[in-house]
Amino acid sequence: MKYILGIDEGTTGVKVMIFDKSVNIIAQAYSEFTQHFPQSGWVEHDANEIWEVSLKMVAEALKNGHIKPEEIEAIGITNQRETTVFWDKKTGQPVCRAIVWQDRRTLDICEALEAKDGAGIVDRTGMIIVPNDAATKIRWLLDNDPKVKKGVDEGELLYGTIDTWLVWKLTGGRVHVTDYSNASVTLLQNARTLAYDDQILNELQIPREILPELRTSSEVYGMTDPTVFFGAEVAIAGILGDQQAAAFGQGCLEKGMAKNTYGTGSFMVMNTGSKYVPPSDGIFSPVLWSAKGRTDYGLEGMADVSGAVIQWLRDGLQMINDTKEAEELALQVKDSLGVYFVPAFVGLGAPYYDSYARGTIVGISRGTTKHHIARAALESMAFQVKDAFHVMEKKSGFKLTKLRADGGGAKSDFLLQFQADILGIPVERPLITETTTLGAVYAAGLAVGYWDSFEEINEFWKIEKRFEPQINEEKRQELCKFWNQAVERSAGWLK
Repeated sequence: MKYILGIDEGTTGVKVMIFDKSVNIIAQAYSEFTQHFPQSGWVEHDANEIWEVSLKMVAEALKNGHIKPEEIEAIGITNQRETTVFWDKKTGQPVCRAIVWQDRRTLDICEALEAKDGAGIVDRTGMIIVPNDAATKIRWLLDNDPKVKKGVDEGELLYGTIDTWLVWKLTGGRVHVTDYSNASVTLLQNARTLAYDDQILNELQIPREILPELRTSSEVYGMTDPTVFFGAEVAIAGILGDQQAAAFGQGCLEKGMAKNTYGTGSFMVMNTGSKYVPPSDGIFSPVLWSAKGRTDYGLEGMADVSGAVIQWLRDGLQMINDTKEAEELALQVKDSLGVYFVPAFVGLGAPYYDSYARGTIVGISRGTTKHHIARAALESMAFQVKDAFHVMEKKSGFKLTKLRADGGGAKSDFLLQFQADILGIPVERPLITETTTLGAVYAAGLAVGYWDSFEEINEFWKIEKRFEPQINEEKRQELCKFWNQAVERSAGWLK
């Protein structure tokens, strides 16, 4: 028996899952890793820790499933996108902490790019100019970290996002690649040609030599080094950015299909097929995947703080002891009593992209309790998704008829019911909610012939529960009106 192993390297932890040919989960393992916040708005990871935790979770999953390393047919990798790593090509050691996608330190660089050629850059790269972009992180490190500047000038360093870092480590330093889906959200890739964009490289003075080779999302990139991968040579055959992987795992394979991942942030993706729709209104246009001879584009909106708002209720306010308690509190009241919570802890995401906004709770009265705050926090996750998809519908010309939900937040019946209510369409939760890992597994399996086609993997998608809208249009409009007013009050706070 052969299996496909998926490594899902997220923002706060690493999950490894092993699937069989019928897409049964045979084994899994998960561990968090350390988050570093050296200054307000800065977020960093230790790339070595990510590597060590990833390898440890692979070993644990193999052990849990009583599976030998040589029984793995192929490995698929999905990852937090845009997080930027520099390492020494000889020693394999990172020269500084990785700057995480959530980090806001490059705002000045973004504003300068926007002023100089904002419309041109956005149209060429398919990405909006925001601090998430890896390109601006590279420039910031070259300007502010002497070790990075010296290492790049002397040809000693390589750059990569987390997918690139993991492949490089797994292959013993033999393979330096990324895929189109990851590159498409870095601001480095031309959306039409799928090559690196010379103009942005010149503008930011980023040397091409440090960049990974661009490859499709489903092919054999190299074999694991047996000294690293427990004595076995296994094909590394799939790479997808986490949100594209979630859409792939959700079976959003036709244009007009859409998913949202409720994770640390919320990530809304709509498939636009072979059609590239240039970004605007805070919505960007990533490559979803390039596999089996076809390339699909999409539209994506992002809310930086989604599930993280519930973590804040637990860790910041210490109002709850675990994340499940938020739903329990919310269900004990019939509504939020007019309380609206805009979780703009690091700014507002799509379709606003206001880095100066900050979190706001409005509508508080003497009758407000922790139940109403918890409910408003959960509702905020759904409102942000609604805002992004409203813009996507206008841009793409596709009318959203249903939404597929995944991620940790999708386990909440309350959240998905409110999402259906506020969108006015059904929301579907799949039997396997770990669709991000599954997407990477599919990409790897397709590359080595474990599965034959898009049609075959699409047959594996199964619904676990469907949520139908339960409120009328008048009530929906009323709720959205007050949400919009709350968003306006959080906007531009730091200006």
